[in-house]
Amino acid sequence: MNQEKPKLEEVFKVSGIPTYTFVEPKKYADILLNLRTPGRCLVVEGPSGIGKTTAVENAIEKIGIARSTTKLSARKPHDIEYIEILPDTSATGTVLIDDYHRLPSKTQSALADYLKVLADTEDHTTKIIILGINRAGDSLIHFAPDLVNRIDVVRFETEPDEKIYELIHKGEDALNIHINVADEIVESVRGSFYLAQMLCREVCLASRTLEGCDETKCLKISLESVRATVWERLGMSFRKRCEHFCRGAKLRKEGRAPYLHVLNWLANGQTWTLDLRDAIRHNSELRGSVGQVVDKGFLKDLVESDAEIRQVLHFDDNSELLTVEDPQFLFYIRYIPWHQFARELGFLAVDFERRYDFALSFAGADRDIAEALFSSLCEREVEVFYDKNEQHRILAEDIEEYLRPIYQSEAQFVLVLLGREYPKRIWTKIESDAFKERLHDGSVIPIWFADVDENMFDTTRERGGLSFDRSKDVKSQIADITDVLVKKLAVLR
Repeated sequence: MNQEKPKLEEVFKVSGIPTYTFVEPKKYADILLNLRTPGRCLVVEGPSGIGKTTAVENAIEKIGIARSTTKLSARKPHDIEYIEILPDTSATGTVLIDDYHRLPSKTQSALADYLKVLADTEDHTTKIIILGINRAGDSLIHFAPDLVNRIDVVRFETEPDEKIYELIHKGEDALNIHINVADEIVESVRGSFYLAQMLCREVCLASRTLEGCDETKCLKISLESVRATVWERLGMSFRKRCEHFCRGAKLRKEGRAPYLHVLNWLANGQTWTLDLRDAIRHNSELRGSVGQVVDKGFLKDLVESDAEIRQVLHFDDNSELLTVEDPQFLFYIRYIPWHQFARELGFLAVDFERRYDFALSFAGADRDIAEALFSSLCEREVEVFYDKNEQHRILAEDIEEYLRPIYQSEAQFVLVLLGREYPKRIWTKIESDAFKERLHDGSVIPIWFADVDENMFDTTRERGGLSFDRSKDVKSQIADITDVLVKKLAVLR
């Protein structure tokens, strides 16, 4: 009797547990050991598509407790109801809770307390297994610090290349084929079992290999062509989401495109999670614009308010980590032509020659106006140097040496608030000495206060400037000045 040939969809699987191509991840032994240890709960964390769910379910099958394991998901409302009553339920057996990071904070906190109780009472009748994205264990410990050393936390990162090769070779053996682009696939997937399954499947599909071959078949496929086909197909699902995310609540075409840069950093990272604080430290020219959308909760609101974005991205505002939820989405954003994409969205620039778009120079008596102008410009997603916002960086520095390069060259434009007190203050003299050589190149923009004699700053009146009158409505004047300034910036770009 002829043995049935394995089918492509059974070998390289993009859903469910692989059979032919299951590869034990490097942390597999840690999972097995925990599952065989009664009364000790387990947290498995890592990015989507890395293989943690498959590994846990395979381990559960291996030790023979699959039939007695209850599987719940935070993506299912009915399951959430059951998760919420777990702390009041006794002898539940083994319970697997997937997508822990999607649970409400209140439920996460209650679950953390429950795990502590189980550990303290050494309850051998209940084992909770929690699966979540990166730092799920940290999140639990945030709610219940006493959990440290009372649970096992297994962290899945990217798998080593040899594990990806093992998956590919198992698939080749099952289908009796040789994949000519195996090396390129390993390089492309960056340690993701899911993406390796997906690309191998697409390579076989492109070569019309839909089942096992009677004789060894050597595939002759261009991975670049396969990638392009997959990317275009995924664009039907992900293009609009990327556009919406990159524009934010409102497109600021003259701004520094903070959301677009965040997505770009995520796409170009080595892992599936972006630590925004770390990213901001390494991209100081975007510190203000990106920092604002994080600190003011705009990024959190954008992700949480859009169901389609929430399907592919998760933002933890406690740890300020942005994590990919869908491995196919990560594949898509990695191959976005970013400069072209930015232009198509309407952004005027994505590369910036200078650290700041504007630097404010003013006397202390006019700080209220400076701060209002700073806030208004920041809302337009441009970078502004404002001393109060930089105090923690200036602290213990030689202030004059710190300020000089900012006013000399690091700011595209210097905004000078010319009030009555401006000529009387030592720091405004230091700043004006630094930018005085720029007065004639169009990069110093004076803002004259109405109660100051016109002859007081006569040299500045040789160039175009703006006026401000404290006796009139401040808010509307700030809005008008901001409009003019960002238009000037747009013309420059």
